[in-house]
Amino acid sequence: VQLVESGGGRVQPGGSLRLSCAASGFTFRNYYMSWVRQAPGKGLEWISDIFGGDDRTAYADAVKGRFTISRDNAKNTLYLQMNSLKAEDAALYYCVKGWDMEYWGKGTLVTVAH
Repeated sequence: VQLVESGGGRVQPGGSLRLSCAASGFTFRNYYMSWVRQAPGKGLEWISDIFGGDDRTAYADAVKGRFTISRDNAKNTLYLQMNSLKAEDAALYYCVKGWDMEYWGKGTLVTVAH
């Protein structure tokens, strides 16, 4: 199993970024996937997930209405569209496979600052 995040960077408050997670080594379309972040000096925070099969989604209150999770099963890729970014969204963002969260990518860093 391999999960490789990309798309992070520095953005001003109010800006947007789209994160991607390229998945390999498993049947991507069948699996529940999630995004988890860790801000500097803080613990892990689940922010969104998407089911395999029916693509149901869920979001943490902190990002609801601003972030959108999606997946392209043909490309084995998970996405996180992040709009209206705030300073408190700055974190290392991880792509995670499965309910047991056994496999994690190495993360992509999002910085929100002027």
